[in-house]
Amino acid sequence: MLNHLLRTTKKTIGRARMLRKTQLTVAEKLLWEELRTRRLRGLKFRRQVPLGPFIADFFCPEAHLVIELDGESHEGKEGYDEWRTRFLGEHNYHVLRLSNEEVIESMEDVLKKIVASIDAWKKQFER
Repeated sequence: MLNHLLRTTKKTIGRARMLRKTQLTVAEKLLWEELRTRRLRGLKFRRQVPLGPFIADFFCPEAHLVIELDGESHEGKEGYDEWRTRFLGEHNYHVLRLSNEEVIESMEDVLKKIVASIDAWKKQFER
């Protein structure tokens, strides 16, 4: 297992594999086209990555950035999402939450937010 990932279960790994193969939303497909093959600042992004008990929609190991796209499946689950964000933050990951609508309607703004998150993360290590 890669050293930047949290320990996870075989069940979570299997679910992540299944999600990678079958269940991309329109927003996930659009964002993946912008992030894949190091298209954004030469950074490696992965999708549907198991991190502990969770599966991140997108993950950039170099910047410890988790990108979560929130759509209809997240409605009514705000408490769970907050707990998940807090858990990942405690393990040194930064979580950026974006709505599916945002991705579909304003990709340029979404990419600016991602770059700003990465820059903010890098800035903490500058002296």
